[in-house]
Amino acid sequence: MPQELVHATEATTLVDVLERLLDKGIVIAGDIRIRLVDVELLTINIRLLIASVDRAKEMGINWWEGNPFLNSLARDRAEQQIMERKDAEIEALTRRIEQLEGLRPPQT
Repeated sequence: MPQELVHATEATTLVDVLERLLDKGIVIAGDIRIRLVDVELLTINIRLLIASVDRAKEMGINWWEGNPFLNSLARDRAEQQIMERKDAEIEALTRRIEQLEGLRPPQT
């Protein structure tokens, strides 16, 4: 008896699958535990979330916005804070040197 060839009427492409996946998101969770004679030596908890940036923001996930390695605005803010701290330290050291040399009375 000859086999009938069946064709799918609707094809799903990789792009369609990725679009659905990123739109809805997916969470993959797992734990790895290494034990030796009932003594737990190592536990690794793995959590992976795959979603679009917009979907992640809707869920309240936006850690990359404050990470200086991933965001140039965050990097600029971090560099500015470092410079301000250095300027404050230099000013404090300058005041202290002037006090020690007797050029400025101590502040109360």
